[in-house]
Amino acid sequence: MGRDVMLLEQMIRCKHYKFAKEAKDWREAICISCQPLEADGSVTVGYKEDIIQAVEQYGPYIVIMPNVAIPHAQEHSHHVKKTAVSFLKLEKPVCFTDGQEKKYVQHFFTFASCNGNEHVENVKNLVDLLLDDAFVKALEQVACEQDFIQLQQDWEGEF
Repeated sequence: MGRDVMLLEQMIRCKHYKFAKEAKDWREAICISCQPLEADGSVTVGYKEDIIQAVEQYGPYIVIMPNVAIPHAQEHSHHVKKTAVSFLKLEKPVCFTDGQEKKYVQHFFTFASCNGNEHVENVKNLVDLLLDDAFVKALEQVACEQDFIQLQQDWEGEF
């Protein structure tokens, strides 16, 4: 199994995923995306506020491509207890704006990292997956836990 797919497998094994109909705005979406990480103690409840504050300060830098965001806060946040990644899929996208451009997002891969090397490795593994158009199309079809597990199983053989 490639490291890219191991990222998906880790999210499934740790129950670091969530599916929701909608969020009232991007702030609430970030809060929802942090819930699986809070549930097992990977982060404390203050982590979501760190992420929200960073987006308010720097703009929607976390939107890395259409429909995909990677919420995260600065390295060495005292709210991160262990390195982890969670996945959130919203049925209805939320909108980020940077003053002029609107960016809509349904897929959130929330990163919590204890050190820079782990963060870079997780980002690289996710980007490798997202660079594959077939994976992105398959991700668009994910609507529930069973779909997410099937996505991981389908892609396990690809790497």
